[in-house]
Amino acid sequence: MTTGLPCPGCGITKSIASIYDGDIIQSFNYHIFGPFAFVFFIGLIMLLSFELLINKEFFRSIFYSTKIATFLAIILSIYHFIRIISFLKENNLDSILEQSIWF
Repeated sequence: MTTGLPCPGCGITKSIASIYDGDIIQSFNYHIFGPFAFVFFIGLIMLLSFELLINKEFFRSIFYSTKIATFLAIILSIYHFIRIISFLKENNLDSILEQSIWF
């Protein structure tokens, strides 16, 4: 809200809510990582439930992986950069400032 520009996570909640409504195309329109986050969380719930049943840990090695975290950070940064460029092409400075907290 400070700049009027979208943040990296803007739209991900609406994207996941669109999946609940069954509209996957709209979900991708809100945020490209929304459907992937939904699948990840469903898989995470299943994996953690499985770990509780068999009393073994599989998730910890994946969860604390710096390689996976770095990869996801780079992908999200690239997506956000492309999203900002397209946002700036579609909106002029006045409309961006109207969406910020300064007006």
